[in-house]
Amino acid sequence: MSNPSNGIDEPELRPLLSPRFIYRVTALVVLLAGLAGAIALAGRWYGENLALAGHTASSEVFDIFIGQDHLRLPANMIRFEAQRATSIVERVDLYLTWPALEGYSGENRKLFNDVDTPENLIFLQISQSTMSRDMSGRLGPIYTQVFDGAPTPGPSGLAQHATKATSSYAGETFYTAERGGQPSYVVRCLKPDAQTHATSADCQRDFHTGTDLAVLYRFSSNLLPQWQKIDDAMAAFIKSRLVP
Repeated sequence: MSNPSNGIDEPELRPLLSPRFIYRVTALVVLLAGLAGAIALAGRWYGENLALAGHTASSEVFDIFIGQDHLRLPANMIRFEAQRATSIVERVDLYLTWPALEGYSGENRKLFNDVDTPENLIFLQISQSTMSRDMSGRLGPIYTQVFDGAPTPGPSGLAQHATKATSSYAGETFYTAERGGQPSYVVRCLKPDAQTHATSADCQRDFHTGTDLAVLYRFSSNLLPQWQKIDDAMAAFIKSRLVP
């Protein structure tokens, strides 16, 4: 047997795990643990943002300037992320719960994501007016020219008008109503079909308000029986958001 004191490195006397090897293994474990934590954090962030699907629950208020009109709107009512800023814009798109007229929140997120109940939401597009007449004003000079035959009774006092197949409004149905002392109510809807279901935006109406604003709002045809409440609510909502 060799004498250990002779300076010869005996294999059986070497440490089984060198300090360098232990350091590398430890570093690898730390790296893997950090990577796992990062993946978990990223997964959580992605999951939360996927659940939001572009919505925000923020109530931060932005000043929106459209033409000569100034609106104050909270972030959770503004539909698109790019529009959630104080700015001068050509238009802003909103969505509101019906009938509460609230923006997105953690408590009502189901209303924004449930496609089976399209009557939960109303969509608005606010822009500078480019036409001299709103939908009510276009009834006589334009819409009556494309009506086909006599009107039939519609929901809640509305008159239902079919449209000529040769017109640009083919496939749509108009509903009108007289409102004493106010312009006639007019709304356009996609023609009902036995094979299709109502959507959250198959009816639309526009009106003028403010200094020079055009407000177009869309809602489900399931809500037609509430047409008067909806129209009054939309006018009141915009008025409440205008800054004098």
